[in-house]
Amino acid sequence: MAGHFYYGDNLAVMRQHIADDSVDLIYLDPPFKSDATYNMLFSGPDGSSPAESQVRAFEDTWQWGPEARREFDQVCQEVPNIGAKLQAMRTILGECGMLAYLSRMTIRLIEMRRVLKPNGSIYLHCDPTASHYLKVMMDAVFHPVRGELRSEIIWRIGWVSGFKTRKRGWIRNHDTILYYALGNQFTFNKEYIPYPQGYTRRDGSLPTGQGIPIEDTWNCNRADILDSIMIKSFSREKLGYPTQKPLDLLRRIIRASSNPGDTVLDPFCGCGTACHAAEELGRDWIGIDITALALPVLRGRFEASSLGANFAVTGMPASSQDWRLLAADNPMEFERAALSLIDGCRPYSERRGGGDTGIDGLIPIAVGRNQWRFVVVSVKGGTHLNPAMVRDLRGTVERESEKGVIAGALVTAYPITDGMRRELESAGDVDILGRTYPKLQAATINEILARKDQRLPELALPLQVAAPLDRMRLIRDDVAEQYTLTGER
Repeated sequence: MAGHFYYGDNLAVMRQHIADDSVDLIYLDPPFKSDATYNMLFSGPDGSSPAESQVRAFEDTWQWGPEARREFDQVCQEVPNIGAKLQAMRTILGECGMLAYLSRMTIRLIEMRRVLKPNGSIYLHCDPTASHYLKVMMDAVFHPVRGELRSEIIWRIGWVSGFKTRKRGWIRNHDTILYYALGNQFTFNKEYIPYPQGYTRRDGSLPTGQGIPIEDTWNCNRADILDSIMIKSFSREKLGYPTQKPLDLLRRIIRASSNPGDTVLDPFCGCGTACHAAEELGRDWIGIDITALALPVLRGRFEASSLGANFAVTGMPASSQDWRLLAADNPMEFERAALSLIDGCRPYSERRGGGDTGIDGLIPIAVGRNQWRFVVVSVKGGTHLNPAMVRDLRGTVERESEKGVIAGALVTAYPITDGMRRELESAGDVDILGRTYPKLQAATINEILARKDQRLPELALPLQVAAPLDRMRLIRDDVAEQYTLTGER
């Protein structure tokens, strides 16, 4: 099927690239207004503590400031009837984080209304913290185009952990999915649970229907198992996003509210679960994400599931000038995007304790069963490159050697200096499985894109999903479990 990933702010992408009345189904799982910071979780180089090393995938904290105020004002000025509802929210809530969240969501919901077909459907996945406010704003956005709330779906997350049971008060164990559909001709393919063995009607006769119709409470009985993968420590679906949803959840939504050949949009696609389900079910899809990490994760899961990764990509830097502009405008995003180009490289950050460890990326290398070594990656987007950067990288490799680090790589936006090259050469070589590699090496973005001089060992563990582990025959052994990307919301 035709798939298209856009890298960038979904508001700008929808305005620039998605036509009016072109989308059959929208599913969005935006960052909840939970006042929590979520991270993409990876094992550290010693493998002893999976949560020690983190990279910020998105920050789920919303603050009232210039950007939120600008979008609030834009809604009020350009769409007065919706702006009136947003003004009412400001009266109720004041200028706070929740108002910022609602302002930024409302302006995007207006664009989603524009791109949605007159008979289209939209599912907004949220939690009880903001669902009641979002429902009011969705009514304001969709009622004028004959869009109605068809169901408030309650998705029970699954069994409750011991930690959650210590909460004082009722234990929250569900998310809310607000389901709206436009007009009276919207697509809905009813989903059924198979009749249990021995099931009979009240008169004792055998049933003749397709099964038991699924209600608006999901995963609430033994016949409808739809647990969150995040409560399953051994889930093979996990890709490292703490709010990742199970494929079966998206399969249910896409089967019910679209048909083969329809177009599905996920404007907060994250690790690409909706895109994956849409591709698998024969739908065209559009995924948008503002984080560069989303693209390699999406490609990895497609390749691992044998769907292939032959989808279009728009918005990622293409020319060296694009990359240098990104490095100047947004150094952190440049770092993430650069790391995404290196096969098997995982972003690595240890900011919780403060300070810079000198490690931006980490490449794990399997050198035997239960035996791992690591290449650390340092990214430099600036123009002022000097030999001290190589010496710092060498010091990082030596400092982390007890944790299995054996080599380092420097990734730059601009060519390195002759002095840096001499420092690289003076570091010598390292032997990995009988092959010799430079202990320290450097590559520009251009060289990586051209696959020149990238002499990093081609032994790196890919983003951990089931199929790459199958190929490496590391299923469920200590090594595979050690590097499972974990996290729980």
